[in-house]
Amino acid sequence: MKIDSPYLIAPDQKVRLKNYDASDAGDLKDADEAKPLLEKHQKRLDDLQEVLYAGAERGLLIVLQGMDTAGKDGTIRHIFSGINPQGCTVAAFKVPTPLEAKHDFLWRCHAQVPPRGMIGIFNRSHYEDVLAPRVHRSLSSKHAKQHMEQINNFESMLVDNGVAVLKFFLHISQEEQKRRLQARIDSPDKHWKLSAGDFAERKFWGQYQECYESIFEHTSKKHAPWFVIPAEHKWFRNIAISSILVDALDGMKLRYPKPTVDASTLKL
Repeated sequence: MKIDSPYLIAPDQKVRLKNYDASDAGDLKDADEAKPLLEKHQKRLDDLQEVLYAGAERGLLIVLQGMDTAGKDGTIRHIFSGINPQGCTVAAFKVPTPLEAKHDFLWRCHAQVPPRGMIGIFNRSHYEDVLAPRVHRSLSSKHAKQHMEQINNFESMLVDNGVAVLKFFLHISQEEQKRRLQARIDSPDKHWKLSAGDFAERKFWGQYQECYESIFEHTSKKHAPWFVIPAEHKWFRNIAISSILVDALDGMKLRYPKPTVDASTLKL
């Protein structure tokens, strides 16, 4: 899959997140300027998704990762609001259940992979089984590298079977996360989003950044690339991701299936 994007992490590229501007907005000035462009992308995604669904020859798995408050839910809501729900699934991965914990770490994720003809979105993903365990030292460096190699093989197998894989890291600064958490505290209608875990994990910000950098370096591959998306401006986050998705689906050269009947012979 060939996608031209300034946010693409090339295979084996060294990554230091502090060198990526989380507030980048490209050539756009503000949300008003971005709105018509997002609407254009949404319309194009809707058209492409219909052909994807009809042809059922390819599938698309979208992986969304990011620190707490990075905007994974908002990304899904804004970019995919115009897509036919029949052709899109969303799976969220939290702490493994007792049953999931008895299986290999990819078991629960493989069961949620979209079939050909569908777009599947992972709100968090199989990378969670490297992140938190590595940060909290319940997973050794050796086993973390084994997990990442197993992930590479898993994603390669999906691609070989017709499911494209695109992975997006929603990049925000620690200061921006603080502002967003404070906004949740200050807004009663956002209290349901508050989690004690979000505040506890802030203490490990540096460790999470280092772990993500290792993940990007080891698992951004030509067949399953990672993109570091500036996510402090939510409107630009949506533009950056939707643009990549349109390019990826366009590049699939999707086609409607051949008709099974000659429409000219049909009469009502």
